[in-house]
Amino acid sequence: MPARKAPARKGAPKAAMRKGAPKAAARKGAPKPSARAKAKRTAMPASKQAARKGAPKAAMRGRAMPAAEREGRLKLAAAYRAFVHFGWDELTANHLTLRLPGENPTFLINPYGLMFSEITAGNLVRVDLHGKVLDNSRYPINPAGLNIHTAIHMGRHDARCVMHAHTPEGMAVSCMEEGLMFLCLEATDFYGRIGYHDFEGPAVMEDERPRLQHDLASNSALILRNHGVLTVGETVDEAFLRMYRLLLACRVQVAALATQRPLLQPSAHILELSARRHDRFFRIGPHGKEVPWGSMDFDAVMRLIDRHYPDYRDI
Repeated sequence: MPARKAPARKGAPKAAMRKGAPKAAARKGAPKPSARAKAKRTAMPASKQAARKGAPKAAMRGRAMPAAEREGRLKLAAAYRAFVHFGWDELTANHLTLRLPGENPTFLINPYGLMFSEITAGNLVRVDLHGKVLDNSRYPINPAGLNIHTAIHMGRHDARCVMHAHTPEGMAVSCMEEGLMFLCLEATDFYGRIGYHDFEGPAVMEDERPRLQHDLASNSALILRNHGVLTVGETVDEAFLRMYRLLLACRVQVAALATQRPLLQPSAHILELSARRHDRFFRIGPHGKEVPWGSMDFDAVMRLIDRHYPDYRDI
């Protein structure tokens, strides 16, 4: 048990409150701080300045922002920062996209040339399914990322959010002939629910879109052979939690194979049972109340990002 602090002696005055004690800054002859010193105290940290430098707030130029779009921007920007936090980013490569509500399909994507640590709710770029930028932005859009994500958004109405990552373990599994092995709890989520797309080089050709759509089919995840991994969801929450669990399953697989020991894989019956139970489990909230799939986990992720990277909310 920690020792209690001794009570202050009766009548002992606090040093800062002694009568007549001059304030240090007001002492006679003390030089006043220079304008440069004041500016230094109030200046934004260099890391935050670098993250904001040149990042346009394209979303607010020339139009009112609907509430649903504002919420979507905040969640997607938080997901970009979470990729940084968990070490899933790769300089300016890769994309997370979110299709916005409305009769004319549009979606949000990161501006090409910014790192994920620079993404904010305001500088996400709104584009249509043809790749036309609908908000002012000084940055172009990565044609490879646009092509993959457009294909998924066009082919799957329920795939409102699409996330793509190049992590070492994810890429390692994408190079394995057997693909994802259902070795651990997280991997069972994808039993019978993951597709495979053969490598065709950088995905910049529009004629690849039908094959991407065919290979994803109705699955919740796609392994791009010799490339990386991709997850989809009706919400940012769903796509992110699936990505988290898929990448964790890939890490376990790479680590297990490195042991060069015989590996156990549950039976097909148990794998399907586990996948169905998890589908239900991630819809259970406090006191057994049903919540949107993955929302509890992503709410926790947003609290984490609010603590560490609060400028993601800049609009």
